[in-house]
Amino acid sequence: MIRFGSVFLFSLLAMVGCAQKNNDKEINPAVVSSLLWKIEGNGLEKPSYLFGTIHMICKDDAVLSANMKKVISECDEVYFEIDMDNLFEMMGAMSKMKMIGDTTLKDLLNDSDYVKVKKYFESKSTLLPFSVLETYKPILASSTLSQSAMPCDGATAMEQVIMAEAKENKKNIKGLETMAQQAGMLDSIPYKFQATELVKYIDSAATSSNEDKMMNEMFDAYRQQDLKKLEDLMVDTDAGLSGFTDILLYNRNATWVEKMKPLMKGKSLLFAVGAGHLPGEKGVINLLKKAGYTVTPVDNKVKKVKEI
Repeated sequence: MIRFGSVFLFSLLAMVGCAQKNNDKEINPAVVSSLLWKIEGNGLEKPSYLFGTIHMICKDDAVLSANMKKVISECDEVYFEIDMDNLFEMMGAMSKMKMIGDTTLKDLLNDSDYVKVKKYFESKSTLLPFSVLETYKPILASSTLSQSAMPCDGATAMEQVIMAEAKENKKNIKGLETMAQQAGMLDSIPYKFQATELVKYIDSAATSSNEDKMMNEMFDAYRQQDLKKLEDLMVDTDAGLSGFTDILLYNRNATWVEKMKPLMKGKSLLFAVGAGHLPGEKGVINLLKKAGYTVTPVDNKVKKVKEI
């Protein structure tokens, strides 16, 4: 299981989608180097925008392009996967992460695997103690390990950077779904299966060099805005959840697009969701095109100013 970091420990939901195949024969988002896309046509009075985020990245790389800043300043509202500006939503996140029925990892694994997982977690720097993490849905528990494998000292989420810019421009922030909906999706994947995949991940991450290589390749692909490379990396490092892509990805993409349609009428909106949701036949870009919209890449190059 490849490791995905998230400020709210929901990274897997956003990035596992890169494993889908891309059959779009028009502008292929898997070969266009941009994370920023413009949505027009189909009766829209104003253009809206789609941006691919990553839920954990080195702070030095969490920089917005001039065009992205312009989009934020000129749009009417900003939508994330969830409403990150809703205090009550965020406060309720912890309870949504726990397994139903007081289940723990010890209930799901044999003694040797449980000891292995416990030792692995305790050897890493995690935000919460293992006694708490072992009550979480195993997929979410594994995501807390991400920061310890970051190739830098400081890490942040692109969502946080975008939200800060949006607040500075006094923009309303909303969500396409709720934490309860995201957590519910994971409840539909057997906990034992999740726990088994967690053990497989720990077995495959036997050496830190393998972990570092995977993380560095993923961050490089994101920095280069190379959706095709991100897709290939996910295929090569199968997250073990290929049988649940409808739940984790395709159904969500389709639901989002249906929700976006009425929202975009009369407004210019920015939708910032995990980059893995963008490419592919069932990705958000292609679904918007099939719905009659024109979706084109926008230059998103970032110019960094070196300090002297």
